Amino acid sequence: MTDASERADGAFSMLGLADRQSAVVASLLAPAGETVDPAVLLRLSELGFLPGETVTVLRRGPGGREPIAVQVGDTVFALRALEAGCVRVAASV
Repeated sequence: MTDASERADGAFSMLGLADRQSAVVASLLAPAGETVDPAVLLRLSELGFLPGETVTVLRRGPGGREPIAVQVGDTVFALRALEAGCVRVAASV
């Protein structure tokens, strides 16, 4: 599943994943047109959202919105849409 901001390398925002869908982290990048504090990107990398790691969107909050429960490794995190939008993923192999 991809969004309008898909790059030539096939990476897209983690927000484009459906519930229970997995993908591989490609990079951390502020969404186009968004201003994101660099500390957010640093914190995501410290939490384990690193290139090559598998990430799974588990479920979304009420009405399909925030928070977004995601799993990286054995750890589950609740992310805001802005944070999840910074995680660029590619389809898992």
